[in-house]
Amino acid sequence: MAEERWTPKWVAERLEEAADTLRRLPPVKVQGYASTWPPVVRDVHEAYGWDEAKVRLGPPAPDAIDRMDEAFTWLRWLEPDEVRLVWLRAEGVRWKLIAHRLRADRSTAWRWWLCAIAKIAGRLNGAERTPATSPRHRLRGRKRLNR
Repeated sequence: MAEERWTPKWVAERLEEAADTLRRLPPVKVQGYASTWPPVVRDVHEAYGWDEAKVRLGPPAPDAIDRMDEAFTWLRWLEPDEVRLVWLRAEGVRWKLIAHRLRADRSTAWRWWLCAIAKIAGRLNGAERTPATSPRHRLRGRKRLNR
């Protein structure tokens, strides 16, 4: 049976899962003053409109966090501009906004993203060096992406 190989589609899905997992992690809170008083429990009539409703997804599963950490190590293989491009897309930012940030056409931004994803897939499949498919030379002359 042939060994399964990573495809750019699988890499993109794993990066999207990593962005979703990162979004679902609990917020980091700064240690501050604490109170020993119990929290005030309000009934329905007192609590209506008191605070904004905060609806969050549940925490991610431990194996999803492990996959997220693994996906973060893949980003080390890319140039900083490629990392920003790949991560913006993993977070679900529309191509039009990404293209505006890159100051490029949407199809050009998509090709750069596909080259970066293919570079990751090539490294995951065991290729020591991927072909020069990266548009690094095109990104060098452009203004760096600011977050």
